[in-house]
Amino acid sequence: MKNFIKLAETLHFTKASEQVFMAQPALSRQIKQLEQSIGVSLFERDKRNVSLTKAGAYFKIAAQQTIDQLEFAISRTKQIHEGEVGEIKIGYTHSIVQTILPGIVKEIRGRFPGLKTVLREMNNTDQYRDLAERKLDIGFATNIIAPENIKSKVFYKDVFVVVFPRNHPLLKKKSLNISALSNEPFILPHHIDGSDYVHTIESICLDAGFFPNVIHNTASVSSALRLVEAGLGITIEPKRSLSGQNLAIKFIELNKIPQKAESAMMWSEYTEQEHMPILELVKKVIVSKE
Repeated sequence: MKNFIKLAETLHFTKASEQVFMAQPALSRQIKQLEQSIGVSLFERDKRNVSLTKAGAYFKIAAQQTIDQLEFAISRTKQIHEGEVGEIKIGYTHSIVQTILPGIVKEIRGRFPGLKTVLREMNNTDQYRDLAERKLDIGFATNIIAPENIKSKVFYKDVFVVVFPRNHPLLKKKSLNISALSNEPFILPHHIDGSDYVHTIESICLDAGFFPNVIHNTASVSSALRLVEAGLGITIEPKRSLSGQNLAIKFIELNKIPQKAESAMMWSEYTEQEHMPILELVKKVIVSKE
């Protein structure tokens, strides 16, 4: 097929045979055998010109895709044999990078020094899709509702906190009744960006007898906290999401509600097939942190 592609590119038997280091008669016989095995003519020939038939033009594209896939499979096989030289793609949400993710990357780097780690901050829905489509190897997210084809393990449960601007009047009260938030403007992700997480926040509010009045949508925790600091509203976040923040904000823990921020690791059967050593290492790290 490689020789066919070379001829399809040059449309010249002499040039193609020189580039593939094969005598021209041998190349002609090889192309004829290929056409006979497929049962169609791939080239139109006369004494002066060579051109692709419509079937040949299609087969050129298909043949290149087949070769690319084969070369990728060979490369990945060698990577696995050599100790996972290549790359591992990890998706995560904000609270994960604030807590366990740096330690996981450090462990991977120590165990597999030749491995490139690709990190992508993504919402839950995009992680489900990319795991299923093999564009992602491992995912980390909060309050997941994963499809059946995605495997998962919850490794940490965090309390939610209500985040206020530093001088908010409700901070003066000795205890917070969640129903007191009913008239507050909320800053939350859009459902498109984090439906699983948003449903959890909505359930907290509904249990208190109201639906959150969302006036700003942002998928970025950092942006949400900045908007809170500016006095534009309040938000509800896992407590760990506030780690390392130095903003003019304060928070109150919601430690009496049943809802928790459940951090989970996700992977697919594809990950088990191609990255089992890394998957086992990551599982070991998160178990040690539980």
